[in-house]
This record gives sequence, C-alpha cells and structure tokens, in this order.
Amino acid sequence: MDSLTQFALGAAVSTLCLGKTLGPRKAALLGGALGTLPDLDVFLPFDNPVDAFVLHRGWTHSLFVHVVAAPVIGELLVRTIKALKEHRALVWLTVLLCLTTHAMIDAMTVYGTRLFWPFFQDPVGVGSVFIIDPLYTLPLVGVVIWALSRRHWTPVLARGLATALVFTTGYMALSVVLQAYVESRAKVIFADAGIEADRVFAIAGPLNTVVWKVIGLEDDRYHNIYLSLFDGTSAPRIYTHPRHPELVAELGDVDAFQKLEWFSRGYYRAELEGQRIVVSDLRMGLTPSYVFRFAIAEQRGDTVIAIPPDPLSNRTGTIGQDLDWLSDRFLGRAVIREAEFDALSGCGERIAVC
Repeated sequence: MDSLTQFALGAAVSTLCLGKTLGPRKAALLGGALGTLPDLDVFLPFDNPVDAFVLHRGWTHSLFVHVVAAPVIGELLVRTIKALKEHRALVWLTVLLCLTTHAMIDAMTVYGTRLFWPFFQDPVGVGSVFIIDPLYTLPLVGVVIWALSRRHWTPVLARGLATALVFTTGYMALSVVLQAYVESRAKVIFADAGIEADRVFAIAGPLNTVVWKVIGLEDDRYHNIYLSLFDGTSAPRIYTHPRHPELVAELGDVDAFQKLEWFSRGYYRAELEGQRIVVSDLRMGLTPSYVFRFAIAEQRGDTVIAIPPDPLSNRTGTIGQDLDWLSDRFLGRAVIREAEFDALSGCGERIAVC
C-alpha cells in the first residue's frame, strides 16, 4: 500500500507494543521507520523497467527474511536505546510485527507481494483493497497523530491504538468477503450473457471497496464489468476488449514477455502501437489507462523483433470523466463508462440505460 499507510501501521503497532516503555512519540517514530523499511527495495538497481516492475516487493517483503532480520534489528535497538535494554523479547517481537504487517497488507493489493520468498517465488496478490484506501488509512493516521502529540503513555491511548488496529484488520478481512461475493455475482452475470470466462477476478475499485472492477478472461478477449454493492435491479454492462494473443505468439522465449505474463498471472493484453507491440497488465488501472504498459517488441513486416523494454505513459485524459462515473457507480447509479463506450456489449447508441 502507499507509504503513508505503511508508516502509520508501523507506528501504531510499535506504539501499542513499546509506547509504555519508550514513550508514545518515540515509539511511533521508531515504528513508522520500521514500517517503511521493506519498501527501500525501490533503491535497488534493476536491469530494465520490466525487472523493476515485477521484482519490486521481493525479498525485502518476505516473511522468512523478516523472521531472520527481526532479531538483528531488534538487538541493534536494544543495544543503542537505553530504555529498551530490559525488554529484548518485546523489542524483537515489535520489529517482527512492524515488518510482517507491512508485507501482509501489501499482499492484500492486486500488485502482490512475495511473502514466501525464496521457497515460493510467485507474489501473493489478493486484490481486495486498492493501493490507497482512506477507510483503512485514516483511523491509523488519527491514532498516530494522537500518539505523536503525547509525551506520556495513558490507558486511553492504548485503547485507541487497539481499537484502530482491530477496526482496520477487520476491514481487511471484510474486503476478502466482499471480493468473494462480487466474484460469485460476476460469474452469474457472465453465464447469463453466454460468456464462458476461463477466469474471473474481482479487484477493489479506486479508493474504496464499494465499487469493484471484475475481469472475465478468455483466450482472445477479456470482459470488464463494474459492480457496486449498492446496485439496483438494472442489468450490469459488460465491456468487451480484444487481447490480441497473435501479437505475442512469437514472444514466448522473450525474457520481458515471460516475466510480464508470469507476474500478471495471464491478465494482460497486447496492442500494436505503430510498429511496437505493447503489453499491459489488466489488473492495475481502468481500460485503457493501465498503470503498467511496456513496449517489448517491434513488428517489421512478417517478423517480430524483441526490443529493450520501454515503459509507456498511460495518461488518456479521462480522469475527470472517471471521477464522475466512479461517484455515480458508488451510489449504485447505472451509468456508462465513457472511456469504454465503444466496447460496450449489446448497446448500439449512447444512452443512459441500455
């Protein structure tokens, strides 16, 4: 998740564990730093942009690495901070919790996290929360600001921290339940429309867990539907897009394509832009504004030539439209997403309901 959330979560955990010993302010600052630590992998050098994309949240987010690192970092803290010298076990546990909670909430996003590296290489990406979710972040930020403003530990602050952590953990659990509900609903919608999707994946919409993007994946095309928990009885709209597997048919042995296919878990599409073949991860962003798009090959006549991966801009000028659309869908209003109008199944004209 975003850096503010990770800082706030680490600070809240640390303050609850060490606030009485170290003082709320110092404990919060220490926990915030520890909660940010795994994301320092952004400063690691990578060979190319695709590697930087697929290898982020790698070994620094592994629970096994955290188990090894916690006593090392904890012992350093015990030996350098006088107030912690008699609390070795508690300090080690606090460090472990700050590191592992960072990785676990990252795993709840669609980007994923390699929680079990090196024994299991694939990232765990649930996709039940967006990378920024105010309902998760704001309670943590609130109690951390409270802790930073206090010099002395109080039982009231302890209850506030515990309440915020219980609420946010419960919210994460609820998001998984909502995701399962939305996926089951989407499968029925696809079946009723005669669509035999190979896989169905529900992903939390921007900034909330009320509106969901659901991808129905087929070999040569994919379908987007956007479901709100407040939808009425009107039939949901299905937007169908080509995947163009023929464009990447000859790229099976190209390293960049192999990594993108693996990391996206098959949720990708290929496009021809000029002569360049562009691969987009369908899970992150709204069609056609995908966050991660890479030109990885060029088509020259009948020949496809691999090129050094080139990340491409995803700006399409639809942000204003999408904010209005998202607010309408949040309230369950049946409105068309203009950016995908041309892909709308079964709708021949631009009308409010079809």
